[in-house]
Amino acid sequence: MAKQSSKDRVAEAAAAAGLNITITLMPESTRTAEEAAKACKCTVGQIVKSLIFQREDTEELVLLLIAGNRQADLEAAAQIVGGPLTRADARHVRKVTGFAIGGVAPLGHLSPIPVYMDASLLTHDLVWAAAGAPNAVFAVNPQALKEAISAHVMG
Repeated sequence: MAKQSSKDRVAEAAAAAGLNITITLMPESTRTAEEAAKACKCTVGQIVKSLIFQREDTEELVLLLIAGNRQADLEAAAQIVGGPLTRADARHVRKVTGFAIGGVAPLGHLSPIPVYMDASLLTHDLVWAAAGAPNAVFAVNPQALKEAISAHVMG
C-alpha cells in the first residue's frame, strides 16, 4: 500500500470533521505569512500561522494558530497552556504530527495535540491555513475550523 501524502491526510481529516475544503497547490512559496497572503489574494491577518512549541515541563507538543499579522506571545500562551513553552525540534514535530515545519496543518496530525487559536482569526469570514506541504493551503471559515479541531481560543 502506498504511503498516504500529508495533503491527503489533511483532506481526509477535514472531511471526517465535517469541513468542506479544497486544497490548493500554489505555484509560488507560501512559507511566510506575507508570501501566503500574496498567493491567496487575502490580507496577512487571514493567514493562519501554525506554530508548534513544546512544553518544557511535560515535553508535550502544542500547536498555536496565530494570525499572520501577529506574533506569538509565548508568555501569554504559557499561561493558557499551563506550562512554559520552548521551540520544538523539527524531527520531533514530524514524528508526532507527520508534517514538516513550514507545512504543519491545523488538522490531520498523526497523534492528537492540543491546539490554541488566536482570537483575531475569528474576526474573518475566511482564513487560509497550511495543508501539509509548504506550497499547499486551504481556505476555511475560522469558526468552523475552531469547532472541528476543538481549538482553545487565546486572547
